[in-house]
Amino acid sequence: QVQLVESGGGLVQAGGSLRLSCAASGRTFSNLFMGWFRQAPGKEREFVAAISWSGISTYYADSVKGRFTLSRDNAKSTVYLQMNSLKPEDTAVYYCAASGRYLDHLKAEEYDYWGQGTQVTVSS
Repeated sequence: QVQLVESGGGLVQAGGSLRLSCAASGRTFSNLFMGWFRQAPGKEREFVAAISWSGISTYYADSVKGRFTLSRDNAKSTVYLQMNSLKPEDTAVYYCAASGRYLDHLKAEEYDYWGQGTQVTVSS
């Protein structure tokens, strides 16, 4: 069983930055494909970003491309989502997700493990 714990959410003004972290335990971290999703009130959960096992490949939703950067530190079993130039529409609960197998990284249902989520609020 894999446990994921997110941190780093909070309230920030538009144009500001936040860095989310997701610490994993319970399995060899380098064997996990990692992703971030977000869910705003009244909306479906949507893909934000993902990173391959080695960290060589990263994937981003068009809405965050150029503003968000996802990285991982396999020695610390942690992924980091650096969010810059934040907009009010980025306001959501952000969830870290993991999978130990090949998957369609865009689909939430493909991930096996989820964190509890961390709230990000961007004020205008």
